[in-house]
Amino acid sequence: MELDEITLTGMEFFGHHGCLAEEQRLGQRFLVDLTMGLPLAKAGRTDDLQATVNYAEVYARVRAIVEGEPARLLETVAERICDCVLRDFALVQMVTVTVHKPGAPIAGILREAAVTLHRRRGEGES
Repeated sequence: MELDEITLTGMEFFGHHGCLAEEQRLGQRFLVDLTMGLPLAKAGRTDDLQATVNYAEVYARVRAIVEGEPARLLETVAERICDCVLRDFALVQMVTVTVHKPGAPIAGILREAAVTLHRRRGEGES
């Protein structure tokens, strides 16, 4: 069975992630794109919020992670988001998360650095 998708694009937050002390002290802007794979036929037929995922709840969880405990790596921030979505939203079977860092401290011209992770329910779980 092919999964349907819900996508939240361009979520913008201020966080304190990075390897440099200045990044963790001063903080900077991060953008997050998230796609969740889940069955949506029942929600589409019934118009029932209980048959889908509440976007506002997902947004709040992502915000808490990005604005919360600092991490050195974008990979860590993205992994925390994947773990949270798969743990807290039972209908979600897969998640793709991209964390964008427009202010990456690189000596050169660069629009952003970004990390994209793909996770499925049951992968990597013990």
